[in-house]
Amino acid sequence: MQKTWVEISKKSLIHNLKTFRQIIGPKVNLMSVVKSNAYGHGMVEVAEVAEKHVDWFGVDNVDEALALKKSGIEKPILILGYTINSRLADVVENEFRQTVYNEETLNELGKLSEKFNKKVYLHFKAETGTSRQGIGLDQLLERLEILKKYPDLIFEGLSTHYANIEDTTDHTFAMEQLERFNKFIEMLKEQGIEVPIKHTACSAAAILFPQTFFDMVRVGISQYGMWSSKETYVSANGLKRKIELKPIICWKTIIAQVKELEPGTAVSYGLTEKVSHRTRAAIIPVGYWDGYDRRLSSVGNVLVNGVRCKILGRICMNMSMVDVTDAGEVKSEDEVVLLGAQGGECITAEELAQKIGTINYEAVTRINPVIKRIIV
Repeated sequence: MQKTWVEISKKSLIHNLKTFRQIIGPKVNLMSVVKSNAYGHGMVEVAEVAEKHVDWFGVDNVDEALALKKSGIEKPILILGYTINSRLADVVENEFRQTVYNEETLNELGKLSEKFNKKVYLHFKAETGTSRQGIGLDQLLERLEILKKYPDLIFEGLSTHYANIEDTTDHTFAMEQLERFNKFIEMLKEQGIEVPIKHTACSAAAILFPQTFFDMVRVGISQYGMWSSKETYVSANGLKRKIELKPIICWKTIIAQVKELEPGTAVSYGLTEKVSHRTRAAIIPVGYWDGYDRRLSSVGNVLVNGVRCKILGRICMNMSMVDVTDAGEVKSEDEVVLLGAQGGECITAEELAQKIGTINYEAVTRINPVIKRIIV
């Protein structure tokens, strides 16, 4: 038994993946983005369930790619983030796909392709308006010249990422980005180059705009059963998209101790909260080290016996205090839900995010990766 653990619903994960397969159809590749520990859900655990239902996996770095390969994943793995030159040999030796934009990266991969006598499959990132990693249209021909020097560098994919397709119901800028991406395709055609795998769509784009699908969609947050934003949900309803996403996560802990507090008793560091009435308090062995945000102090809730119970005082590094006065009979090692459902109640990632002033992505991704993830 663990003091705290994360349960992942296999059934709900498969439901979400099948939902996206129905949206995009059988001819478009489906990539499961499992970077950053699968947005906090457990990278290897999620990938092992997802592999039968997807065509590709997306990770941030070479270490994540190696961990997937070690676990037995056989589907193609695309490294979406930057790989430092000294680690590119791992990319080549293990036949990972690499997102590229820098001349230095291309030249190093070219040399390694010759050294190992291996083909290296590249996905160019087009800069269309997010102002992150990527090359401009004016740099494309220069990069193509480098490819001519190394016959084993294979131009397999062209991608971009939308800057403002999630947080708005006005998708003008996203459509401008799509137009810029199409200009990259036109320029490549002028050079006699047909890229096999073009991909732009994230979760929100996959739900809203079929014209963004191209050859593959990259589904991240929504495979985990969460909407990218309220605006995406509103836009989907406006377009009559009937889509049900099922959250797959339930973060649990236990009660370590129960104690009675007299009226006026202060709780936790800084004496920031005093109970106004006789209170039954439960100590739970979870704190901000675990990823339970300190900004939930005195405002967060957990579930005990299906009852919402308020956090008392400041959340500590390894423990927190909870008011269980109205939760019925409670005792040491009873189950507590920090995120997810218990009984008829549910605490969502969106609720946590709203209380700490962030987004659902961060609320789940910051759950400490050392906490055990269990497929149920």
